[in-house]
Amino acid sequence: MQRFKHLLLLFTLVSIPVFGQEVAIQDDIAEAERVVESYFYENEIPGMSVTVYRDDEIIWSRGFGFSDLSTRTPVSPDETLFRVGSVSKTYTAAAVGLLVLQGEMELNQSIHTYVPNFPEKKYDFTVEEVAGHLAGFRHYRDNEFMSTVRYNTVTAGLEIFKEDTLLFEPGTSYSYSSYGWNLVSAAIEGASGEEFIPFMETEVFQALEMNNTMPDYAYRDIPSRTKFYTYVDGENEEAPYVDNSYKWAGGGFLSTTEDMIKFGKAHLSTNFLDQQTLDKLMEPLTTDDGETTNYGVGWQTITDTEGNIWKGHSGGSVGGSTMFLMHLENEVIIAFAINRSNAPMNDLRNELAKIFIE
Repeated sequence: MQRFKHLLLLFTLVSIPVFGQEVAIQDDIAEAERVVESYFYENEIPGMSVTVYRDDEIIWSRGFGFSDLSTRTPVSPDETLFRVGSVSKTYTAAAVGLLVLQGEMELNQSIHTYVPNFPEKKYDFTVEEVAGHLAGFRHYRDNEFMSTVRYNTVTAGLEIFKEDTLLFEPGTSYSYSSYGWNLVSAAIEGASGEEFIPFMETEVFQALEMNNTMPDYAYRDIPSRTKFYTYVDGENEEAPYVDNSYKWAGGGFLSTTEDMIKFGKAHLSTNFLDQQTLDKLMEPLTTDDGETTNYGVGWQTITDTEGNIWKGHSGGSVGGSTMFLMHLENEVIIAFAINRSNAPMNDLRNELAKIFIE
C-alpha cells in the first residue's frame, strides 16, 4: 500500500506540470485564433495560413478563408502554395550556407570569383556584400515588379540590371535589392557547378523534406497553388498575371507555412548547417562606419514590440504577403502567408510573437 501511495504521488507530481503545460498551449492557441480571425475579417483577407512551432512540435496550424474565391476552395496549411516573396532569399541563403560549409564558396570573396562574366564596376564587391544589400545594386524600377517575361536561366535574369551603375561604393551604405540575389543565385551555380533550381530542389528542399516548395512556374498548372488577389476599392480582385522567373532567388518560390516551419526547424539545430555557418548567415552586417543593417545573408533581424529579437524574413509579392519568424532562444517558429498583395503584417506579427514567446 505504501509503495502504491508513493507511485501515486510521483504520478501526480509529473502529471500536474504536463497538464499545466497543455492548458497553457491551448490558451495560447485560443488567443491566437481570436487574433487571426479578427485580422482576417477586419482586413477582408481572401485566404491565409498560419503555422506555429513550439516545444519541439507544430502546436497550431490552420487555414483561413479560400485559396480560390470563385470555387471556395479552403486554404490548407500543408498543401496550399503561396508566393513567399523575399522569404525566397532566406531559402536561398541555405544553399549559400551549404557551399560555405563545403568549402566551395567564401563570403568575403569577390562575386566575380564565381560569376566571372558579370561586368566589372568601378568597385569590386563580395558575395556577402551582394547578399547583404551592401554592394550598391538597385531594386525594382518602373513596372519591373510586374514582369510577364519568361526567363529560362538565372543568367538571363542578370540582363535586367547588369549594365547599371552601382548606387554607392560597396560597404558604405545599405540599399535593399532583390536583383542582388539574382547575382547570388548565379554565384551558387558557379560555385556548385550545377544549375540553381536543381541545386535548391536537391540540396535544400528535398534534404529538408519541403515537399511543397517549388519555383512559381507561371506557365505550368500547379494544382495546389492559390489564386492571387489584390484589394481594389474595397474588393478582392484577381491579381494581374506575372512571371517571377526573373528573380527565383530573390522572390520566386512557392511554399506552404508548414514547409516554412520545416525550414526553420532545420536552422534550430546543427544537423543541416553548423553553428559557425548559421552565425555567418544570421548575424547582422554593418556598413563601413559600423552602422548595423539588421540584415545578414538573407536573414533579417526583427525586434517585436516587446523587445524580443527574431530572425527571419518578410515577403511581398504580386498576390502574396508572407512572414517567417524564428526566436532562436525559445525555439519558436511562426509562419503565416496571405494570398493578397500588400496585406498589413507587422501588427499581426507582433501580436502572434507576444502570444507564443515564453
